[in-house]
Amino acid sequence: MLESNDNYPVFPSFSDAEIKDQLIPEISQWALANGLIMYPPGFNVAQGMLAPTTLYPTPFPRESFEQAKSVQVLYNELYAKISQNQDLWLSSHIKELAQFDPEFTGKLWDLYLKAQDIGICQSMTLGVFRSDYLLDSESLEVKQVEFNTVSVSFGGLSTKVGQLHNFLNDSGKYSKDSGSKFYEQDIPVSSSADLLAKGLSEAVRNFKTEEKHTLVAFIVQENERNVFDQRILEYNLLDKYGIKSVRISIQEVHIKTSIHAETKRLYYEHTGEEISVVYFRAGYSPQDFLNNQDWQNRLLLETSYAIKAPNILTQLAGSKKIQQILTDDSILKQFIDDSDVRKKLGDSFVKIHPMDNSDAGLKAKKMAMETPNNFVLKPQREGGGNNIYKADIPPFLNSIPEQDWSGYILMELIKPEPTTKNIVVRGDQFSQEPILSELGTFGYILFDANKIYLNEYAGWLLRSKSSSSDEGGVAAGFGCVDSVVLY
Repeated sequence: MLESNDNYPVFPSFSDAEIKDQLIPEISQWALANGLIMYPPGFNVAQGMLAPTTLYPTPFPRESFEQAKSVQVLYNELYAKISQNQDLWLSSHIKELAQFDPEFTGKLWDLYLKAQDIGICQSMTLGVFRSDYLLDSESLEVKQVEFNTVSVSFGGLSTKVGQLHNFLNDSGKYSKDSGSKFYEQDIPVSSSADLLAKGLSEAVRNFKTEEKHTLVAFIVQENERNVFDQRILEYNLLDKYGIKSVRISIQEVHIKTSIHAETKRLYYEHTGEEISVVYFRAGYSPQDFLNNQDWQNRLLLETSYAIKAPNILTQLAGSKKIQQILTDDSILKQFIDDSDVRKKLGDSFVKIHPMDNSDAGLKAKKMAMETPNNFVLKPQREGGGNNIYKADIPPFLNSIPEQDWSGYILMELIKPEPTTKNIVVRGDQFSQEPILSELGTFGYILFDANKIYLNEYAGWLLRSKSSSSDEGGVAAGFGCVDSVVLY
């Protein structure tokens, strides 16, 4: 067990009364003063609440942490190559997927085809990615849960929670009355809040225009509760790079922007300033599109001259089916020649099976029905709440036509070791229960069909959840933001 390791950090020891009277006020006031916050459900604009977080940093093996960081730029390049659609490889798979998810993947695919007919005038794409991992308790290798190509969140709050835990340690709050540090081990602070802003600024810098300055448009959900995580990046863009940003919902695109009929350059209607980068923090779910106008707005953005982060093909490259196909080394070899690089990527894979009528798919269907507790069934959707776990798999499959099973992938469950001594804080309430932690690493890559302009690692995120909960989305109410103490 991880917690019996001789180098495993011990946890501070506080009574419930001490946590309530001493630590919770410290955490709440630091969070409110420094922006580790979200909006509550049913909020008004003047409200804010502590983002769900852990009381202590969660122990994580340094070597495993470094493994996740080291492969991020390799993943960035892989998915950039896939989204370039050489020899129509991506198109062939997405076209098939579209029929099994007509309400979202299918509509995105139709939009891409329409964009091609209209003409895609901007060849450059910014990928802002996050690769998520669980720690295998036996091998201590990180194993990839999913690769996210659109709307990757919590880069801003990840930096804040690391700063919070360092404050509590450095100020002696974890040590009761001694005033000294409790942890001597490293509690790293993620640089994601700065580096993700830097990635956006690099796209602006490479954008070709005669304007003295341009805008970054954050495409956001209406009534977004996680607005402060996004705002941290916006403020860093202005403070560090002098780049202004605007916030536009998908529902507002046709009202708040205009596009030049000939040049296809995109402008912010209120000020007339040109938009150089369209950064999607929405558009990863069919719930983001309320009517046909919203889909037309997405098409308008796709066919504009602005750099998209991401464009439609790059978003579709993040489909779970593509992740499943890439676990086949013969497929991976089509994109990565270097066998050492393929091994590094392969070490982070788990077995993922198709649910189609191939030989492998027929075997997977049988496993899903007979040994479901070993698996998670995943659709081609981002965001929390979409996956089907363990014993819920057979009744779910029986509830839909078998021809629709091909729209899912069957992923072997990773077996992490729960941490039993951390405490989750939600507002003024706290609970101690076994938690599982998921490490995400951020990266950005600016590319076109002929060149990679830059490819960088961009920090990390730790999210934790109760080990009794299958889902882990923080904004969806399943998990909390966390940080690591390395050993």
